[in-house]
Amino acid sequence: MRHTEGHLTSSDGLQLYYQGWLPAGEPRAVVCIVHGIGEHSGRYASLVEALVPAGFAVYGMDNRGHGRSEGVRGGLPAWDALHADVRRLLERAQAQHPGRPLFLMGHSLGGLIVLGYALRYPEGLRGVVASAPALQSKGISPLLMVLARLLARLAPNLTMNTGLDAEGISRDPAVVQAYRRDPLVHSLATPRMATESEQEMAWVNARAAEWRLPLLLLHGDADRLVPIEGTRAFFASAPAADKTLRVYPGGYHESHNDLHRQQAVSDILAWLEARL
Repeated sequence: MRHTEGHLTSSDGLQLYYQGWLPAGEPRAVVCIVHGIGEHSGRYASLVEALVPAGFAVYGMDNRGHGRSEGVRGGLPAWDALHADVRRLLERAQAQHPGRPLFLMGHSLGGLIVLGYALRYPEGLRGVVASAPALQSKGISPLLMVLARLLARLAPNLTMNTGLDAEGISRDPAVVQAYRRDPLVHSLATPRMATESEQEMAWVNARAAEWRLPLLLLHGDADRLVPIEGTRAFFASAPAADKTLRVYPGGYHESHNDLHRQQAVSDILAWLEARL
């Protein structure tokens, strides 16, 4: 396995950190991963360790305001900026491996990002994997959302603690401990991130019937961070002939880092290989 890293320049001039894990020879295909809120591209080792030996090149980028990338922590000027950033990553991967099948994967908020991206720009993608995609809000009061909308206009870059329940990411105590100790992890978000996410959820859900690409959805049915009901509803509404839903009984939020990680990673690998 070879590791590469560098920076991409966003459309508004931010330096976005990316890294890639490459097989010894020419890859059979390329997978680009978009992470969730508060984390970074280095938290997907279980996938890298399975996909790269199987001949896949894997690329990940630290989203703006996350990890080693520039930007207000948890901040966002507009949702379109995230899609422009994803396009930068895809273009870099395609330039490095021209002609190879290209897959896009996202987890949690990253799942929402990739579903929205692929609905708008499906060209060039062989398929999409979305793990616990943030398609529904979890217990956010209407009053809090009214406040977020107000602050998004008055103080859009005000950073606030999300109060994310770290215990909910995995049933593996070692994963939770590593998450809490990771200096690149944060629990910050801005009001604009909240309001833009809410609007994007509504947009993606309203257009589920327009989905056409091969799709793999994964979700643990005991996820207390992102409701599984949103994933099930999107799957039911998507008319694509090639769609798969994997539900893991008792599974928490991060299937690739939970006790059922071996099954989840095997499911992803098998799904990708079947579409080469």
